Amino acid sequence: MHAHTDRLDFAPPDTPGRARAVILALLVHGLLLAALAWGVRWTRDTQILSAEAELWSAVPQEAAPRLAEPPPEPTPEPVKPLPPAPPPPPAPPPPQPVVTPPAPPPPQVDIALEQEKLRKQKELARLEDIKQQKLQQKLEKERLDKLKREKDKLEKARLDKLKQDKLKQDKLKAEQDKLKQDKQKAQQEKLKAEEASKAQQAALDKKQTALEAKQLQALRDKNMQRMLGMAGATGAANATGSALKSSGPSASYAGRIRARIKPNIVFTEEIVGNPTTEVEVRTAPDGTIVGRKVTKSSGDKSWDDAVIKAIDKTQVLPRDIDGTVPSSLLLVFRPKD
Repeated sequence: MHAHTDRLDFAPPDTPGRARAVILALLVHGLLLAALAWGVRWTRDTQILSAEAELWSAVPQEAAPRLAEPPPEPTPEPVKPLPPAPPPPPAPPPPQPVVTPPAPPPPQVDIALEQEKLRKQKELARLEDIKQQKLQQKLEKERLDKLKREKDKLEKARLDKLKQDKLKQDKLKAEQDKLKQDKQKAQQEKLKAEEASKAQQAALDKKQTALEAKQLQALRDKNMQRMLGMAGATGAANATGSALKSSGPSASYAGRIRARIKPNIVFTEEIVGNPTTEVEVRTAPDGTIVGRKVTKSSGDKSWDDAVIKAIDKTQVLPRDIDGTVPSSLLLVFRPKD
């Protein structure tokens, strides 16, 4: 049995479809037998054959000379009618169909081969089923992996969208915070500027108050000196002043002031007539000009501006012959004087 198994292992593979070929062969043989039987039965009927033939000489030959007419023969006796032809013999009976004897049973070796073949077929079928199952499992796994990848992709897209939305919200919040900070900073700077302005105004007010207090103190000191010197006053009986003696600019003081300011006047325009510009000038005790104001305009703004610029350029007025400078002067300027 072991040797037989080895022989089967090294035997060539069986031709596929053997059983189907056997069935088809039996079917074809049966059809052939049926056709033969029908053909034999069809030939039982009497067949009347009619044929017509023409004889030709195989080789062309020349005709022989005509024979002389023989003498007339005596009149033949009338021919008696022939008896009717006997009926045809009956057709032979149809041949019996050839019955193929059954095939002898296959030997034991063929049965073993068939069993081995069936076993191999079953094994192949089982292996094919296993292969199909593995293929199905592989396809199912690939489908699940594909679904998982798509799910992961969708999840990643969702997370990315959430992340982008969060970044946008954070950016918007940062911008809002920055705007809020800028607004607060602007408000703080505004408050600081207001506080600085208030402080500056307070300093100016304080300085103005100190200046006013200083001027008031100077006025008080001057009044005190005037009161102390009332006994030595030199004014007339009807004088209404309060100083010890009469004081005022000398006759030449106005010319000295004009001579100091006029060279600083720069005016090259043509002007009609000789208009007058009156300017009130306030000075410090040392002659420094601390203020000026046009009290009467000439009607020509360019001439008024030239006079004001000349006074600003002069800065300091000369002292009078007694060494003093009036605190307030009214100066008159004409372009053609």
